[in-house]
Amino acid sequence: MRVLVLGSGVIGVTSAYYLALKGCDVTVVDRQPSVGLETSFANAGQISPGYSAPWAGPGVPLKAFQWLFQRYAPLSMRPDLSRWQLQWMSQFLKNCSLERYTLNKSRMVRLAEYSRDCLRELRADTGIQYEQRSRGTLQVFRTQKQLDVEFKDITVLSEMGVPFQHVDPDGCALIEPALIHVKDQLLGGLHLPDDETGDCQLFTTRLAALAQTMGVKFRQEATINRLITQQNLLSGVEIKTTHGVENLDADHYVVALGSYSRELMLSLGLNLPVYPVKGYSLTVPIINGDAAPVSTVMDETYKVAITRFDQRIRVGGMAELAGFDLTLNPRRRLTLEKMLRGLFPQAGDVSQASFWTGLRPMTPDGTPIIGQANSMYPNVWLNTGHGTLGWTMACGSGQVLADLIAQDKPAIETSDLQYSRYKR
Repeated sequence: MRVLVLGSGVIGVTSAYYLALKGCDVTVVDRQPSVGLETSFANAGQISPGYSAPWAGPGVPLKAFQWLFQRYAPLSMRPDLSRWQLQWMSQFLKNCSLERYTLNKSRMVRLAEYSRDCLRELRADTGIQYEQRSRGTLQVFRTQKQLDVEFKDITVLSEMGVPFQHVDPDGCALIEPALIHVKDQLLGGLHLPDDETGDCQLFTTRLAALAQTMGVKFRQEATINRLITQQNLLSGVEIKTTHGVENLDADHYVVALGSYSRELMLSLGLNLPVYPVKGYSLTVPIINGDAAPVSTVMDETYKVAITRFDQRIRVGGMAELAGFDLTLNPRRRLTLEKMLRGLFPQAGDVSQASFWTGLRPMTPDGTPIIGQANSMYPNVWLNTGHGTLGWTMACGSGQVLADLIAQDKPAIETSDLQYSRYKR
């Protein structure tokens, strides 16, 4: 079975790897010169099943309005009054009820937990290294209101069997010793001991190399011009390279283009609810390991994650609804610097930091879209819309997709991950 995977980020590469394990003849196409150079390049680095939750939830509309007037707000919006932006925001608001939040979080945690297990199995099977750590995530709270809201998440975690521990400020400092100097700023925390960390781009690069040894072919610097259809099937993809234009054909096609998946699928009559939510990160060299985090600390006030790699700290967060704008906003850098200095003031040399932005492919309900595109084009498959959790959900998403294409029963329920849920 020949499969063409469109996109070589962490989602596309994991899809290709698991398809190769099924014995498929796989080719990956991407416009970048190498794998993992867009959204996967410098994300927050956390693999956090326990922290998997939709942005849409109770109280979010009011919070979003208040954030518009805050200097260090985690969310900003630049309305362009386009029909598409308004449609997406309308669907987002419909998912802000407690009932929808609970449902969406439960299926996100299900996929994320399975994905972490798949990653552990892959690591055991291949020995792949990507500066990984298995020390958990500590979510820290600064206000009583945040502590009160925490209980709705704990309910879902309990129902899903996800280990967690509520800790006081002293407990926060026991888990993350460097917080001892700032614990008076905290009211408590939620520790998720089974979460992990790692460099997503490094993982993607090394998994792609493993996939190549299994026969997977990578066509980099290949721009997708158009899709070629014939009798309700996708019959080919026209690409443009430095050598000219050519057509690639396969039995099945996987769309794993992140935020750019929607534009491509419009040509097939599919209006995917995947919006580019802009995020930022700062990668800071460590100058004092004892003053740095040991894993990931998630600051609930600012929605910023601070993650430890071997010799670097990755500070990631923020969300901008601004379309496909990739300009670097210096105000966002100041926010990330403030977060790092506020919790780990002696840890890294901010003057030597690298500043980055990427587009997270976000669905209104927070859950990715995995599975068959629709009945009209049964050989087109989707693996997109992971939002801020592409790294967390990558291996599980790739395994699920490979199972579905090979007509094997996935290990988890997948019917509510498919595009058809939006038709309902």
